[in-house]
Amino acid sequence: MRTRRRTGADNRRNYSGKHKAHGLLFLALTDDRGQLLWLSAARPGRSSEITTARYNKLVERLRAHELGAVGDLGFTGLDDDPDNPVAITGYKAARTKPLTSAKKQVNKLIASVRAVCEHAFAHLKNRRILAKLRLSPRYATTLLRALLVLTRTEVAP
Repeated sequence: MRTRRRTGADNRRNYSGKHKAHGLLFLALTDDRGQLLWLSAARPGRSSEITTARYNKLVERLRAHELGAVGDLGFTGLDDDPDNPVAITGYKAARTKPLTSAKKQVNKLIASVRAVCEHAFAHLKNRRILAKLRLSPRYATTLLRALLVLTRTEVAP
């Protein structure tokens, strides 16, 4: 999630070299209808998704509640138990070994399941107040979790 640039010593901590922007990284879980269920604590923008998932012990929490998750290719290798997988990801093609047609079909199926979740993330990122953040990650976590509550609440007409 992009944020405004901070000044002083905290300037480079939230800079993502991949996205060439300052920001914070949040992980979120949604259900199959696209409703946000859980948000992680904010991490600096330079963090990777798989490192943040390991920091939050995402696989252990999902396994404790007997749940599963479908993730993008950034989470490949997260789940270390091949007999009882919790995190399902697609297949990556190597430079010298292209994907087979069966693996391409699996990737398309996973992408169709994930499309609903990506829409939920897009709605969360559309909040303009999040783009104007210049806070520490702790305060940004509190603000984003408050927005999670607001997105779940339906206002009666």
